[in-house]
Amino acid sequence: MRVRLASSPARPDRPNEDFVAAGPDVVVLLDGAGAPPGTPSGCVHGTAWYARSLGGVLLAEIVPERSLPEALGRAIERVNGLHGDSCDLGHPGTPSATVTIARRHGGMLDHLVLADSVLVLNRPGGELVISDDRLAITSKALRKSMDALPTGSTEHTTALRSYVDSLASYRNQPGGFWVASTDPAAAGEALTGSAPLQDLDEVALLSDGASRLVDRFGLLTWAGLLGLLRHNGPETLLAQTRAAERDDPEGRRWPRSKTHDDATAVYWALRD
Repeated sequence: MRVRLASSPARPDRPNEDFVAAGPDVVVLLDGAGAPPGTPSGCVHGTAWYARSLGGVLLAEIVPERSLPEALGRAIERVNGLHGDSCDLGHPGTPSATVTIARRHGGMLDHLVLADSVLVLNRPGGELVISDDRLAITSKALRKSMDALPTGSTEHTTALRSYVDSLASYRNQPGGFWVASTDPAAAGEALTGSAPLQDLDEVALLSDGASRLVDRFGLLTWAGLLGLLRHNGPETLLAQTRAAERDDPEGRRWPRSKTHDDATAVYWALRD
């Protein structure tokens, strides 16, 4: 398999809360759901630790005889045990993460997408874009007041804290959205599917910080993003994303919770 990947933290003084890894015939990408600094979480380890821990355990749990939701559920359960007695797993701010998996198995490419990262499958007839939009639907009304304020301002920071607090009550609830955290049952809510390998040319996995040139900024199409990854690599995609963000630091053109986000992109060429 030929895989290229790149990851960039939102800020150099804060840990990257994305996680990405590739093993034989599988790629795993997680985007930790970070909260504003000082927000209580009930966990002494932090979001970056959670994303790394869950990602590493998940990679080990993905074996041929196991479905992807089963592997994710087992990984969530195992990481619950890693928290230890020092963490309150019932706290609404307990760390969580999106999960995106692509696995080559038995002539098929299996996938799993949980929460708002993006998987793009390139087929001869065009791109198939898979993203879980339940978070976007749930958050649309909750974030209106925040999006009307300049990103980074004191007022925006206050509104962001309120938004995060409000969103917590919808997490892993029917009618809300689902994400990997402490409940293994969330794995069963993921979007899953399979496609014949013979019908696919390439695959891209993107955290929402890396997909925003298309789905938030509208500066690229999905075909253009795949072409950029194919010819220039994930590093170039992330560099162009950072350039666009710097051109709109206060989020006036593209409202968002923070000027920069952790960004991770994976390009997997399925044909040599």
